[in-house]
Amino acid sequence: MLIKTYGSAVFGVNAATITIEVNVDRGAQLAIVGLPDSAIKEAQQRIRAALSNSGYELPIRNITINMAPADLRKEGTAYDLPLAVGLLAATGAFSSDLLEQYILMGELSLDGGLRPIRGSLPIAIQAQKEGFKGIVLPAVNAEEAGIVEGFEVYGVNHISEVIGFFSGTQSLQRVVVDAREEFSKQQLESNVDFLDVKGQENIKRAFEIAAAGGHNVILIGPPGAGKTMLAKRLSTVLPPLSLEEALETTKIHSVAGRLKQSGGLIQHRPFRAPHHTISDEIVLKYEFELSNK
Repeated sequence: MLIKTYGSAVFGVNAATITIEVNVDRGAQLAIVGLPDSAIKEAQQRIRAALSNSGYELPIRNITINMAPADLRKEGTAYDLPLAVGLLAATGAFSSDLLEQYILMGELSLDGGLRPIRGSLPIAIQAQKEGFKGIVLPAVNAEEAGIVEGFEVYGVNHISEVIGFFSGTQSLQRVVVDAREEFSKQQLESNVDFLDVKGQENIKRAFEIAAAGGHNVILIGPPGAGKTMLAKRLSTVLPPLSLEEALETTKIHSVAGRLKQSGGLIQHRPFRAPHHTISDEIVLKYEFELSNK
């Protein structure tokens, strides 16, 4: 029996849909193909334990799982949920016509609980573009994915909720976030303000000119002179983020795993303050790792 479920792979700040094909035949082996990394290959142990502790058992069969397209490298533990649901459906534990309409993502703990994932916002955006009806993912990431308008987002805490949803025995509460209202409500709120700076009139004037003209600024001075304090407040005299810029910024933070658990849009321009002794090599290495997460 062949069953298809759908997940998503994140490359940079964009996502690509992954089709997970599960075929069950006679035999007693389980193989995962399609360029999975070690974390995905180890998923079979997590899945068996999670299903067993949730009241489900996988029969001893010859199971082949293909993650298509097979020429793309798949990494991470977020595929546990679509793999587990596909295995149960393929072995006859339940049947559902809804599987092809939803993206499934989430890491399984051994008791069947779902752990957070990275990149839920770009995953939801791409899924909507490709015509999927919605996404089922860990409850912690639901508000983040709910930013996407006109897209069904369901946050779950346990795999039994997912199985109940697709088998029709349980309903899930849809997560809806009014992105524009949240954006406009919190956009002007900030912990810092350019008005906090006392004195430093020449430097403040230089900052205003740089902000108005889009120029770079270099700050030179001894420790404690106020360089970081001033730089941190430069964003408060820049134009506020547009909704499109906020979405793009939130996607980057989502992929990097730097969003708060409450999720939601990032309304303010981000500020980074690496130590002044950091080398160019470390900066480049960090940015390279961030772009490849």
